[in-house]
Amino acid sequence: MTAARFNPPKKAFSRRDNEFMGDLAVWEQANSEDNTEQLDRLRRNMRRAREEELTVRQAEIIRLYYDMGMSIQQIAQEQGVHKSSVSRTLARGRKRLKRYLQYSW
Repeated sequence: MTAARFNPPKKAFSRRDNEFMGDLAVWEQANSEDNTEQLDRLRRNMRRAREEELTVRQAEIIRLYYDMGMSIQQIAQEQGVHKSSVSRTLARGRKRLKRYLQYSW
């Protein structure tokens, strides 16, 4: 027979722990680099990649999934295809975007 393990109760966060987490957030914000330029370039490249690199079907499914917030099942019903087709098309579109964006920096 195995001995029962004793798991002591976890310590609840104290007020000081919360202060530390707040201090850490302030410190990170003050000492982090400004990446606004990099984010702007990524947005431009993403827009260009979606227009130039994706097939019409991939672009539409990515728009429905990411921009419209639809599930794979909802997209499949709307498009009249099986959900595995939507999933594969979404994966291929992501792969194309990733490949394009890797070399666009």
